[in-house]
Amino acid sequence: MRKTRCGFTLIELLVVIAIISILMALLLPAVQKVRAAADRMRCQNNMRQLAIAVHNYEQDHRALPPSMLAPVGGTFTTNNGSWSIHGRILHYIEQGNASVRVDLERPWDQQLDTGVPQMRIPVFTCPAEPNNRVRTRKGLPYVYGHNYGFNFGTWHVWDPTTGSGGDGCFFPNAKVSLVQIYDGTSNTLMIAEVKMFTPYSRNMTTPPPVDPPSTAAEVAALVMAAPDKKMGPDTNDNAGHTEWPDGRVHHSGFTTTLPPNTKVVVTYNGVIFQECDFNSRQEGSSATIPTRAAITARSWHPNGIVNVAMMDGSVRSVTSQIDLATWRALGTRRGAEPVTDF
Repeated sequence: MRKTRCGFTLIELLVVIAIISILMALLLPAVQKVRAAADRMRCQNNMRQLAIAVHNYEQDHRALPPSMLAPVGGTFTTNNGSWSIHGRILHYIEQGNASVRVDLERPWDQQLDTGVPQMRIPVFTCPAEPNNRVRTRKGLPYVYGHNYGFNFGTWHVWDPTTGSGGDGCFFPNAKVSLVQIYDGTSNTLMIAEVKMFTPYSRNMTTPPPVDPPSTAAEVAALVMAAPDKKMGPDTNDNAGHTEWPDGRVHHSGFTTTLPPNTKVVVTYNGVIFQECDFNSRQEGSSATIPTRAAITARSWHPNGIVNVAMMDGSVRSVTSQIDLATWRALGTRRGAEPVTDF
C-alpha cells in the first residue's frame, strides 16, 4: 500500500509567504507611528520636568538661571569657563548626587575626574535621538550631549564690552525674573529641541552683522566665513550640542533666527552638511567681539515637528512651517509683539 504524504505545495507556500508579507507591510507603519508617538510623549515629559526645574530655581534664586557666567571686558583664562543652565538645575531634576560632586564656580572641563560631564542625564535626552552616545576625545569618553536647548533669543546673545545680553530669557550673567517677561510666560519660549552632534562654525575675527540673517543661504555664508569649523565626516567631528555642562549658545541653547528644522546646507572639504549652525564668537573668548548666533531648533520627530516648552511650563509642538515673525516673537521677552496662533 502507498503511504499518502501531507504537506504544502510550492504554490501554497508562496501564497502563505505573500499573505504574511502583506500583513507585515500593513502592520509596520502602524508600529512605527505608535513608537514615534511614544517617543514624542516621553520627549514632552522630559521638557515638563526641565521647565519645573527652572521654575524651582527661579523661586529659590529670585531669577532665572544665567546661561553661564562670563567676564565683561575680558576673557576666560581656560577654554570652558562656566557651567550651563543644565548644570545649574541638576539639584532640581533629582540629580543631586551629580551636583554635589562638582563646583559650579570652577570650569567644568577641569572637573572631568568627577565623571559628571561624561554622564548621560536621561531627562536631557530625547528618546528619538539616534546619536545618543558620549563624545570622545583621543578615544576616551569626554562629555555627553543633550537634546534640549534654552532660549537665547533672536540673534544677539552677548556683548563682552558692555555685558548686555540678547532678547531671550537666557544669556550670560543674566538675572531675569519671570515678571520681566513682558510678552507673558505663555507666549515666550523656554526650551526647544536640538540635535546632538550638529555641525557648526565659530569665532570670527571681525564683528558679525548687527541684524539677523533671514534666510538659510545667509546663515550658510556666515558658517563658511567663520574660521573655526566643528564639522567633519565622522559624527564625533560635529560638536554642536555635545556638551551639556557648557553654557555657550552652540552647546546649551538655540536662537530663533531661522524657523525650526531649517536646512542650512554647506559644503566643506568635499562633504555636504545639511544642518549647520553658526556662532560668531564663543562667549568669554573675546573681550571685544560680540556673540551673535543662528542655532536652529531641530528634532528627529516625523513631519517636521519640534517640541517646545513655554515659560509658563506648558509643552506643545510646532512645525517647520511656523511663520518666521511669529517664531521670533515667541523667542523674545519683550512685549507688544504680534503672536499669531501656532
